[in-house]
This record gives sequence, C-alpha cells and structure tokens, in this order.
Amino acid sequence: MKAIIGGTGVYGIGKSNRKLVETTYGKVELDIIYIGGEEIVFLSRHGKDHTVPPHRINYRANMLALKNIGVEYIYSTAAVGSCNENYTPGDVVIIKDFLDFTKARPTTFFEGGEEKVKHVDMSDPYCKNLREKFYGVAKKYDIDIKGDAVYVCTEGPRFETANEIHMFKHLGGDVVGMTNVPEVVLAKELGICYATVGIISNWCTGMKEEITLHDIQKELDKNKEKITKAFIEIFKGDLDKDNCNCKNSIIEL
Repeated sequence: MKAIIGGTGVYGIGKSNRKLVETTYGKVELDIIYIGGEEIVFLSRHGKDHTVPPHRINYRANMLALKNIGVEYIYSTAAVGSCNENYTPGDVVIIKDFLDFTKARPTTFFEGGEEKVKHVDMSDPYCKNLREKFYGVAKKYDIDIKGDAVYVCTEGPRFETANEIHMFKHLGGDVVGMTNVPEVVLAKELGICYATVGIISNWCTGMKEEITLHDIQKELDKNKEKITKAFIEIFKGDLDKDNCNCKNSIIEL
C-alpha cells in the first residue's frame, strides 16, 4: 500500500473514503483514494482544517497508523523557505538529507524498557529509489526540479531569525521547514520507504526582500497538483525494496 502526506485536499483525484485508525499514540483520520484499482492513502499532516501547528502534530500516531493499514511507500510534500540563492520561491527541490534543530517533540518509537536498545541507520534518510523515480516522471508533468536539497527542521511555530538562517546556511542547509523531522525518522524506524519533495514558498529571514506566501500561492497550488499526479503515476507502477536499504535500517544492540 502507498501513501501521500501533505497539506489539505487531494485535488479531486479519484473517489475517496475516510478511515479512522486507532494507534497506541492516538487516532488518525485518513483518506483512502481509489484510482484504477489502486488504493492510495492521503494524510493531511496539519489536520483537515489545517489547525494543528507543526510542534503539536502527533507524528508517531500518523506514521504508525499508516504502517498499521499496510503502507510501505510514502511520498510527502513540504512547503519550505530557501536559504540557498539558487532556489527561489516557486521552485521544486527533492530533499536528500536533513539537519535536525527540533527541541521538544518525540522523535522515535524506540523508548527502551522491555525491548532491546535499537538504533536506526540514517546514511540514506530519504529513499533513493523513490527519489530516482520522481526524477524519472517529473518532466512528463512539467515539473522543473531545481536540484537536491538539505532540509533544516526547526521547532516552530515561529520563523527563524536572520542569524539562525545564516548559521543553517553555513552548516550546509538549503531549505528550512518545521515538519519533516521526525516524520522521516519514524518512517525509517518502521521500514517504510519515504521521500519528500519540497516546494519553495518564501525566502528565509534575511535572505532577500520579504515576500509573502500570498504572492506565490497560485504557483504553489499548481506545483502541488502536478506533484500529486506524479506521485500517483509512480504508485501505479511497480515498486520494490530491492533498490534501497529502507527495510534494513534497524541496528539492535
């Protein structure tokens, strides 16, 4: 089974039914979309009405709910700010790595106790197979991928200061957001193939003259729709876990 994690709405693609999934971390509402005999799960990261701020998202419940209904492959979208002069608002990038600057959110399923101590290999945090497949179909949907990007995840909900952005940039960050960690980490712990496509929504603080989200909302919506259609085409094809290491990332001591 496959899933898409993103903002609200599924862009009217296919018939959908809502499903409430209970987990040990709480309940999660999912949309099941039926397209050409394929079931694709859609999860609104911030809730149906976009009311859950990034630091209050129940990431563990979300990811475990997807795993519990049989999801093995996930694409996600992320609106991000740019601290790389080569990536401008409206551009599309593929996330290849991350820097974690979150502070207070639970970031793992591995809490010890009766279980053995477990670690997770993050040498390839975003599934290389899913990333390569997206590159392969992007042109068909007129998606101009500007390149790979390192995602800096901050706690939110405040935006970053100019000095913080200066630091992130010098540490190798390209884009900044508030949601991809621990999502990507939890997916890896569950053995799920996970990849993220970033849409540049704004310049980070101190980078350029201020630009509001309203100024480029039309461009963002257009890209999200094309990206979602590309995800669905990939999901309707053949996927396997032989070309990545996502299923073998757990290290037990």
